[in-house]
Amino acid sequence: MSSAPFSNPSLTRENGAIATTCPYCGVGCGILAAARGPESADIKGDPEHPSNFGRLCSKGSSLGETLSLETRLLYPEINGRRVSWDDALTTVANTFQRIIETHGPDAVAFYVSGQLLTEDYYVANKLMKGYIGSGNIDTNSRLCMSSTVAAQKRAFGEDVVPGCYEDLQLADLVVLVGSNAAWCHPILFQRLLAAKRENRRLKIVNIDPRRTATSQSADLHLPIRPGTDAVLFNGLLNYLRQHDSIDFGFLEKHLGLYAEAFETARKTAPSLPAVARICGISEEDLATFYQWFARTEKTVTLWSQGVNQSSSGTDKVNSIINVHLATGRIGKPGMGPFSLTGQPNAMGGREVGGLANQLAAHLDIENPEHRNLVQTFWNAPRIAEKPGLKAVEMFRAIAGGRIKAIWIMATNPAVSLPDSNAVRDALGRCEFVVVSECESGTDLSQYAHVSLPALAWGEKDGTVTNSERRISRQRAFLPPPGEAKPDWWIISRVAQRMGYGDDFNYQSAWEIFVEHARLSGFRNNGERVFDISGLAELDRAGYDALKPIQWPVNQCHPNGVPRLFDGGGFSFPGRRARMVPVLPKAPANLPDSAYPLVLNTGRIRDQWHTMTRTGKSARLTKHLPEPYAELNPHDAARYAVPDGSLVRLESRFGQALVRARVTEDQQRGAVFVPMHWSGPYANKGLINALVNPAVDPVSGEPESKHTPIRIEPYRAAWYGFALSRDPLHAIEVDYRITTRGDGYWLYELAHSEPPPDWAAWVRELRAQPSGSSESASTKRAYAEEEWLQFADPYSGRYRCALLHSGRLQFCIFIDRSFELPPRSWLAGLFGLDRVPDRTRMSLLAGKPASAEDDQGPIVCSCFSVGINTLKRAIRKQNLTTAEQIGAALKAGTNCGSCIPEIKSLLQG
Repeated sequence: MSSAPFSNPSLTRENGAIATTCPYCGVGCGILAAARGPESADIKGDPEHPSNFGRLCSKGSSLGETLSLETRLLYPEINGRRVSWDDALTTVANTFQRIIETHGPDAVAFYVSGQLLTEDYYVANKLMKGYIGSGNIDTNSRLCMSSTVAAQKRAFGEDVVPGCYEDLQLADLVVLVGSNAAWCHPILFQRLLAAKRENRRLKIVNIDPRRTATSQSADLHLPIRPGTDAVLFNGLLNYLRQHDSIDFGFLEKHLGLYAEAFETARKTAPSLPAVARICGISEEDLATFYQWFARTEKTVTLWSQGVNQSSSGTDKVNSIINVHLATGRIGKPGMGPFSLTGQPNAMGGREVGGLANQLAAHLDIENPEHRNLVQTFWNAPRIAEKPGLKAVEMFRAIAGGRIKAIWIMATNPAVSLPDSNAVRDALGRCEFVVVSECESGTDLSQYAHVSLPALAWGEKDGTVTNSERRISRQRAFLPPPGEAKPDWWIISRVAQRMGYGDDFNYQSAWEIFVEHARLSGFRNNGERVFDISGLAELDRAGYDALKPIQWPVNQCHPNGVPRLFDGGGFSFPGRRARMVPVLPKAPANLPDSAYPLVLNTGRIRDQWHTMTRTGKSARLTKHLPEPYAELNPHDAARYAVPDGSLVRLESRFGQALVRARVTEDQQRGAVFVPMHWSGPYANKGLINALVNPAVDPVSGEPESKHTPIRIEPYRAAWYGFALSRDPLHAIEVDYRITTRGDGYWLYELAHSEPPPDWAAWVRELRAQPSGSSESASTKRAYAEEEWLQFADPYSGRYRCALLHSGRLQFCIFIDRSFELPPRSWLAGLFGLDRVPDRTRMSLLAGKPASAEDDQGPIVCSCFSVGINTLKRAIRKQNLTTAEQIGAALKAGTNCGSCIPEIKSLLQG
């Protein structure tokens, strides 16, 4: 076999940097990381990695700021008490064994994560399906990508993404559906925009109910009515048939079934006027899109959570795949259907059977031959004979007592699953909960009977697979902290204590990877596209030096394959694909008089999942520091919700309290809320508590984009914010947001009743937590503190600031109105060793004497450039383009995800 994938490794670069892979989205960017002690590192993009060629987004470039051990789980615990690893592992193994012997293998479950490395995933799946003998292992990838998995299996016979990132640069038309790639996959989106600058023919279409940062760069934005994607693409399929744009040669040669799909499209989307009416868009814009698609051979269609997270997400994905199969636009340069993966290793988890309805190596759990193949390869005592419970079903089974024990790894279902209050209730009832986690004090921690400290990014070693099937290495560049261990080690040691020692005697991630590679080629004979048997003979040095490579990697393709299916070769018998008839369906629940609005949840630019990692970076929290609800001005007026006020959201499942943002970018009748905030950062910002737990009947993916809700203004007795050099404790208020800054903590506050005495309340707020002690020097320091205070009981206004030796320690601003001074200038004072005398005069006013001193809220997180700085530069230097602003201030020159906001400032 050629040594190309792992020759010239260049693992260690200048300054001792280690080549590794970003732990965030599915783009899979390469990183050069150089440790600077046990809790910090210099982070740069890897110019040799083919996913990003050296560029990083704001999240990736700030990874060095997220390595603090301050909140890490460092030792095993049983019921909150530190124990030895032997005690913890033995307790897990014995309890699982007891429950299995008493109630059967389906009484236990694993819930895993796209944050695991492939080797971790492989061992967990092997233990559950091949040794415990149950299918009850599922993953949080169920929540974001399982509709695509199901659709690709229905169309291709296997879960395969046919194209590669280069296709975006070679296309003449790129269609983004349900994807705000400018924020959620920014490095890939910047590659697309660079291609657009080079290719004047290239057009971008964005299909999304909201006008987003992605929409601003599109040549055409189709703000379709939520849930009508399948109608739109059925209409396109019908249009292609009517206008002789079908590749019948490709159909006859490479498709087994297609006639019914055309007929269903004709019946459900018969004409442009009918489709435009159902989708809520103009006939003119719809015709433009259809004409562009019909006339442009080099077309790539990208989709993400806006399509997947639906009770008919699988059908929506198939409606997209159908138009590419019908036109033969698949597997060729610059064309194909392309799923943008949400997590760094969602695809790696799929490769090893991390979903409850899969076996490892893209084999089917319901196929007896496949079960025999896997059981034989593993020499397993048993094999799961039926699919296990998918994520939402799994936690319902816990609530119902059918699952007695669950092991949760590298994810937080208490925050991320829909109807999360019900999930928490289920966990509270569960007989035995094991949590393998990096962090302590999460929303999930309180439910853990056993907590097992796992290695985090930067400490663990293995592989991940990105959205274009590219396997990359994550390499350790930091030492293991405390007693933390790799997930694969934890799982295999439990397996050994359960009596399966010989088959789980792994000593390194390399041993697991080569076993995984051997299984992919075992009895394959070219029947399955997923095949990395060409890497099965890697020795340890070869694994350590493995360079990024796209599967399949085998004897026929030793250097990997960028594109698939150009010449057919699908995974169904006969090697033919199938077009799936798609009957469009309404969302699981529709608005009514009690819940008249539609909730849509999603991600924002600078945060990730439940903020466990990104919440540690002060740079990332400055852009959008609070959970918010985007409302159309019509709806805001109808429900008397001013911009910037607090609004209460309620569904049939739960409530949340967030900040209102009124914008024309949001459709009437729809509300968008980010999904990141959890208990440590927002006491009532848990938006998944509201989300409808209805799921797609094929994929099991939840309906996260369409939950009926109602809203009402929240009118507090007072609103306020506090900035403190030290964290505050026991803030008992209706609304509390906690944000980490550069040398300070920011708290947004509101409550229904004022305290009797503001000064006393503030001093209580700053008191040490219960059980802590104060040194004599600390007490002397308190005595030397200087308080500045302003109170106007008539207007309900209170402000105070605390300085020590001239250094700002704390300030708080209270008012009856939610309109309070900006936070950015005050926050900047915490970086000063001494507050200047002239600044003291302005301190309680909350604004500087000179406007030049206030940079304003952050727009560019990569270089910490605020809106006021941008406005001043635009005005004083007469800047007219984003490129000129980049040259002057660097803003927008790294990941580019702030460029849409910069362009809005230029236009305003």
